[in-house]
Order: sequence, then structure tokens, then C-alpha cells
Amino acid sequence: MDTNQEVRELGQRWAEAEQRGDNAALAELAADDFTLVGPLGFVLVRDQWVNRYGNGGLVTHELSWDDYTIREYGDVTVAVGVVTQKAEFQGRPADGRFRVTQISVRRDGRRLLAGLHYSPIATPPGR
Repeated sequence: MDTNQEVRELGQRWAEAEQRGDNAALAELAADDFTLVGPLGFVLVRDQWVNRYGNGGLVTHELSWDDYTIREYGDVTVAVGVVTQKAEFQGRPADGRFRVTQISVRRDGRRLLAGLHYSPIATPPGR
């Protein structure tokens, strides 16, 4: 399987795990040193990210990962794309459309998420 296919499949499995609220599947997808930077600048380490669904505070109804480009650097890939989600956090809407940088690594023959960085999509200043 080529790298682009590996990254596409990783993205699909990630989106499906988010929609199911599947902590175990997220844990399988994340490298031990995984880090997420959220759309408001907060940081979650692997265990925090994996366990977001554990207490029922987060519910993801829909999540898609589209319009991405993939760059490969040996065993590391950087994919920049768009995540669109319909979700709730502690009963409040958490819907959004975000530009997301996904960093993945190949370890022990598997492609794993090493990092995600979410940014709100907005019009650049002066436009």
C-alpha cells in the first residue's frame, strides 16, 4: 500500500472512531506521544484525547475529513485538510469547520496519528 493510501485510510478510521465515540479505536490510532492542539489553542496529550468520550461530555454526530493534501517525509506525513463536525460538548453545540494539520508516523509497520492541530477557518485579514 502506498503512503497516500495509508494516510487516507488512517483519516477514515479516525473520522469513524470519532463518530462512534470509540476510545479504544482512538487509542489504537494514536502514537504514544500524540498531541492535539485544539481550535482555541488548548493542548491535549494522548490519554486526554483518547478519553474525551469516556464521561459522555463529548458526542460527535458527524465528522468528515476532506480536501486534504499529503506531504511525505520518510516515515512522517503531514496532511492539511478540512474537518467538518456536528458535535456537542457538555450539551452545548460544538459544530464547526476547521483547517486541520494531521501528522502521522510509521512505527512498527503501522501508520499512527502523532498530532492534530485544529484552526478555525476564517477569511484572511484585508479581504
